Amino acid sequence: QVQLVESGGGLVQPGGSLRLSCTASGSIADIYVSRWYRQVPGKPRILVASITAAGGIYYIPSAKGRFTISRDNAKNTMYLQMNDLNAEDTAVYYCNLNLLTPDRERKDYWGQGTQVTVSS
Repeated sequence: QVQLVESGGGLVQPGGSLRLSCTASGSIADIYVSRWYRQVPGKPRILVASITAAGGIYYIPSAKGRFTISRDNAKNTMYLQMNDLNAEDTAVYYCNLNLLTPDRERKDYWGQGTQVTVSS
């Protein structure tokens, strides 16, 4: 079994920064894609950023130039550096890993979510 533990959320003023972390533990043979999603009440969870094993990176348009996704394979940890935050970034942020288990199964795992609130 794989567990993802997130940290780094909180309350920040507009224009401020936060760095989210997501650390995976358990049996992992390989990680294909690391993703960050966010969700606000009453709306679907949406993809914010992703990074593939080959290093391919995607951001939603509103995150380009402000957010940076990265990973540290040695630590099984992924990050989302968020700068110049605004109220529209307020949401619960979830990490997601698409990975290969030692049993050669490809599976998705989710973190527990961390609240990011941007407010003055």
